[in-house]
Amino acid sequence: MLISPDEINKSLSSRGWKYSDKKISKSYTFDTYIHGIESVNKIAELAEAQNHHPEIFIGYCNVDISISSHDLGGVSTKCVNLALGIDNILEA
Repeated sequence: MLISPDEINKSLSSRGWKYSDKKISKSYTFDTYIHGIESVNKIAELAEAQNHHPEIFIGYCNVDISISSHDLGGVSTKCVNLALGIDNILEA
């Protein structure tokens, strides 16, 4: 089920997620390139477990994540749950 931009911002804006173009996105910065890659592997495991897969861009010491529901054409509750799960993993 798609959720409104207001609901998205209420759930995620305080955690650094941005809503734009029917997707949510966030950038993470790491001390080393390897730490970023290790974090992407953790995100991949979570995405597989939730059967919901983000777009991931890996740069030097930074990782950009974008999440949307391709089937529904926007941001769903699954997207928000994945974003919160990613935060829990990376901010632990």
